[in-house]
Amino acid sequence: MIRMGILQVLKTQLLCHLIICYVFLVSGFIINLLQLCTLPLWPINKQLARKINCRLGYSVSSQLVALLEWWSGTECTLYTDPESYHFYGKENAIVVLNHNFEIDFMTGWTFCERFGVLGSSKVLAKKELSFVPVIGWMWYFQEIVFCKRKWEEDRKTVVQSLRNLHDYPENFWFLLHCEGTRFTEKKHKISMEVAEKKGLPKLKYHLLPRTKGFCVTAQNLRGTVTAVYDSTLNFRNNEMPTLLGVLNGKKYHADLYVRRIPLDTIPEDETECAAWLHKLYQEKDKFQEHYRQTGRFPGPITSPPRRPWALLNWLFWVCLLVYPLCMLLLQMLLSGSTFTVICTCVFCLAVSVGIRWMIGQTEIDKGSNYGNKEMQINNN
Repeated sequence: MIRMGILQVLKTQLLCHLIICYVFLVSGFIINLLQLCTLPLWPINKQLARKINCRLGYSVSSQLVALLEWWSGTECTLYTDPESYHFYGKENAIVVLNHNFEIDFMTGWTFCERFGVLGSSKVLAKKELSFVPVIGWMWYFQEIVFCKRKWEEDRKTVVQSLRNLHDYPENFWFLLHCEGTRFTEKKHKISMEVAEKKGLPKLKYHLLPRTKGFCVTAQNLRGTVTAVYDSTLNFRNNEMPTLLGVLNGKKYHADLYVRRIPLDTIPEDETECAAWLHKLYQEKDKFQEHYRQTGRFPGPITSPPRRPWALLNWLFWVCLLVYPLCMLLLQMLLSGSTFTVICTCVFCLAVSVGIRWMIGQTEIDKGSNYGNKEMQINNN
């Protein structure tokens, strides 16, 4: 108990946070450089280049999974049909996620990791993220689908990016936050005003889904993707987990309810597909209501085992990068220069702030978010 108490205190220390941020940032830049080196391989052997970039991308994203699973110790429970469970990780799928929590993207990646598709997972992300170092650059080489959130300009590029995935050599999950932005009371109020104007049933725990991104994704991945995984996430004890909480080693417990829906049962017509998605979110709202009332989702429970690879990858980078850093800092401190010491401290703080900003950017507005309230009325 005493050891656990000391370890928990250690996890809240700024020095530990700086080391985590330093390892993520430096390893990320190294991986970005290695990805850049794969460019000459693309015209020679495209599939090999893709497989290499899957592994390199995994080396970055799995560090965030290790942070959640091993550093924070967050538990993940899956509610799903046992017959569907056997398909997970063995087929291409579109994963429809709710967007209520600051770390729901990390939780989604955790389930991707447990079924072996983290390195090849895809998202529909805003174009600005492609310019963000480490994660954004990694995503570029992983063929993530980027959009400017202006549908007239996006349709052609999004369709082409989706079609490029038809011959992708790895099983992948395409993660979509159809609400377009994270749930807040203010956004919910605006969204329900739109629902009233459009004559749609109101939702209690979700925003209205932005249908265009989902419909275009489903249309252009038919024949490549075999199912849609309707996924609804919640955390026990009404907790609202944060990135800072995870970084401080706070333990959460995530519950995820997943339904497998064969893609060929979803309408191909865009209008009918949009109506199907609205109905899906009405059902997701009922699942959330059931959870709030009973503390669990319906159906049987399973806990996909944690795989060791995310932790081993993280420890590899820690061992590789921390020792030379310690030696460099020691030399600077022994130099006796006040200016050098101050610059070192400022640099460490800047790295910490920078890495938190980059991680936060990956969570903001992933999904088919095409603008403000008026744009939502026009586009849905």
